[in-house]
Amino acid sequence: MFGKPGMTELIIVLVIVLIIFGPKALPKLGRSLGKTIGGFKKGLDEDEEEDEEDEDEIAQKKAKTTVTSKKTSKTGKEDTDSSKA
Repeated sequence: MFGKPGMTELIIVLVIVLIIFGPKALPKLGRSLGKTIGGFKKGLDEDEEEDEEDEDEIAQKKAKTTVTSKKTSKTGKEDTDSSKA
């Protein structure tokens, strides 16, 4: 029933926006919409970078835990020397 808007629908929407806001306001609306979309994309990129950093930290903690547990299982007791870890 509802799909992607075609060229006719886009033209109708553009004409309605032009009537409502007027030709002087369209450049301002375009700039604000562009800045909004740009800020949204930037936020998504930053969030993805933070997720990757979090995953790296988790992997490092798991690696340390695995090394510590292997040392403990070999010796039967926990290695208390912090310089070896």
